Amino acid sequence: MLRPGEKIIVFDGGFGSELERLGLSGVPEDLNITHAEDIKKIHRSYSHADIITANSFGLNPIKYGGKFAIDEVARAACENAKAAGKPVFFDVGPTGMMMEPMGQLSFEEAYRAYKTVAEISEGLCDGYILETFSDLYELKAALVALRESTDLPIFATVTFDKSGRTLTGSTPEIAANTVANLGADALGVNCSLGPEELIPVVERLLAVSPVPVIVQPNRGLPVLENGRTVYKLSAEAFYESIKKMVEMGVAVIGGCCGTTPEFIEKISVFSGQNVRKREISRQTVINSSNQICVMDGVKICGERLNPTGKKALKEALINEDFDYIIGEALSQQDAGADLLDVNCGLPQIDEKSLMPKVVRKVQEVTDLPLSLDSSNHEALEAAARIYNGIPLINSVNGEREVMERVFPIAKKYGCVVLGLAMDKGGVPRTAEKRFEIAKRIIRTAEEFGIPKERIMIDTLVVTASAEQELVRETVRALELVRGLGVKTALGVSNVSFGLPNRRLLNRTFLAMALERGLNMPIMNPSDGEMSGTVRAYELLSGIDKNAENFINIFKNYTPAQTASVLGIKREEKSAQSLYDCVRQGLKSRAGELTEEELLTKDPMEVVNGVLIKALDDVGAAYEAGKLFLPQLISSAEAAKAAFAVVAQHLPKDRESKGKVVLATVQGDVHDIGKNIVKVVIESYGWSVVDLGKDVSPEDVVKAVNDHDPFAVGLSALMTTTVPSMEKTISMLKESGCRAKIFVGGAVLNRETADRIGADCYTKDALEMAKKLDELYIGGKS
Repeated sequence: MLRPGEKIIVFDGGFGSELERLGLSGVPEDLNITHAEDIKKIHRSYSHADIITANSFGLNPIKYGGKFAIDEVARAACENAKAAGKPVFFDVGPTGMMMEPMGQLSFEEAYRAYKTVAEISEGLCDGYILETFSDLYELKAALVALRESTDLPIFATVTFDKSGRTLTGSTPEIAANTVANLGADALGVNCSLGPEELIPVVERLLAVSPVPVIVQPNRGLPVLENGRTVYKLSAEAFYESIKKMVEMGVAVIGGCCGTTPEFIEKISVFSGQNVRKREISRQTVINSSNQICVMDGVKICGERLNPTGKKALKEALINEDFDYIIGEALSQQDAGADLLDVNCGLPQIDEKSLMPKVVRKVQEVTDLPLSLDSSNHEALEAAARIYNGIPLINSVNGEREVMERVFPIAKKYGCVVLGLAMDKGGVPRTAEKRFEIAKRIIRTAEEFGIPKERIMIDTLVVTASAEQELVRETVRALELVRGLGVKTALGVSNVSFGLPNRRLLNRTFLAMALERGLNMPIMNPSDGEMSGTVRAYELLSGIDKNAENFINIFKNYTPAQTASVLGIKREEKSAQSLYDCVRQGLKSRAGELTEEELLTKDPMEVVNGVLIKALDDVGAAYEAGKLFLPQLISSAEAAKAAFAVVAQHLPKDRESKGKVVLATVQGDVHDIGKNIVKVVIESYGWSVVDLGKDVSPEDVVKAVNDHDPFAVGLSALMTTTVPSMEKTISMLKESGCRAKIFVGGAVLNRETADRIGADCYTKDALEMAKKLDELYIGGKS
């Protein structure tokens, strides 16, 4: 019953809240050794669960801060959990660090940490539960490391906020496509919110997840009473919400923060019941961390990051001029591309080394999904491994040897694969033979466990100047392949090589191909006539309902409009402004452009008229859900680099608005939120004294006395550490602290902040930055 599917499985409930109830404190994982009998008692209390979760949430080499050997603690955690007489899943939590580019933790460092988790738990457990992940990139590192090491069941759960996104901006649909295709046996949501509030998120997961869905909600949001964390939601109310989700088709249930053995006993009536059948959407989908691309209708794949015939891009790749590459990516995004093709194939380049670098740089500035384009399977794997999301791989062909090299990569990293309708004999001359190769590719992919919806076929454009009669065979093949139920692609502009008026030929051929079933033209999205042809086809074929998209794009159209169908023309690199640089998060150019601004402007004019304006505009887009945390952090980092240059031109007493002391409170080892706050408020001109995580009240008071800050920011993610936050605030006020005390974190709200004596509650880093500025300006006026 460990593999989810036909019968409902019940997990246990909250552990941290049970530790608090027993009066146990300190590093939770160390309690497996120092208080083994108490830990066993908690596990036994969940006797109504089908699976027991080991007390190992923070047991990875990056996060664990205890006093024992990590493998010793792992053995003790699993032995204690086995005392309940049920199957044991090793609990795997996040490292507490931000992944690149938001933070300093690289994919490979995260991978190695989770590889260690796999090693220390080998042979000790019956499966794994990866939970409370707010960044799918880190979850990918964990899944890759564990799946390389074990065939045991792996369940994965993500946390979502009220907006229906993770901390880093991923939707339930993005989570489902990413996690399921990286080898998880079940995926879902834990912690986050109360059970009733999670129902909309669960509904969206159930609509798209190809694997069973797991839900482990909190017992609602807690309140403080007499210095203790108290949950008000009853077991009966929890049961009713879980019942709704079971009726919707959820396969695995359990509880998170605040839920007790009573809650698990209540919902255990569902154990072993049949999982309700559900209809799921079987679509061809790729995604970045923030944006999903469903291959329905027509999706434009930008071709401008392929060096073929592009001298400037060739030089940029050879010289690793990432500014030029980033500029090309942003230009295509602005012009309306749905995804971008990335190709680094030049004879003088180490493609395996360069391609991951280019992918990282492009993903820092755009959230468009990527197509990884290479004939070098080692380069494909290197790029697919570090890609933040699920990419398209371009490509394989009908040769068995090629498919045997590429399909394992696609399977491991969840990629969609673009298959070329050719083999050792080259491009067949007839549509029927290309169709046969397409069927061979689909059939072989299924042998490797890759379903048909994760395959696309390119029926291959030939040059009309050389083989005019084969142009029609290409479009005929599109129609045949469409009948196989797969999506199609073509490199459209190949048709016109060697002929005059190429743009006319390209757009005419594009119209022919679209009518025959082309889903993904690979083309220059900045060519207004080509993009216009796509938008016109969408309207005339009924894809663009009520012509809404066409009208929106062309409502201000004039015959002179040639730069882009969207009416957007990016400035050339040489004319790019500092404002654009901050908006786009281009940290590498921020210093240079700041120096240029300072040639004609006063330093404070640059700060207030350019940097703060750009940050405010980024913030407005963030609050409107148009940008997400990675872009917010990138812009903040670019602004920080600019502020550093401006500071050199300011009097020493004007270098900073003031100091802010930041700390994650004692007992809490989660510091992602605090680290985000640090980056953002520094970008607004504040100096930060970062005390780190698990900071005692005494150390916070000492730091405030030593630094005399303008404000103090306290963070908590665990409900059990809110009393520690309250104690810190109390001690600060008793010490005569004049600084404004800010609090934040997932377990807090404005009401709780008021109860524990905080001066300000802010829901995120951006809100804190703005509140600090309000107080700063108010204090000066």
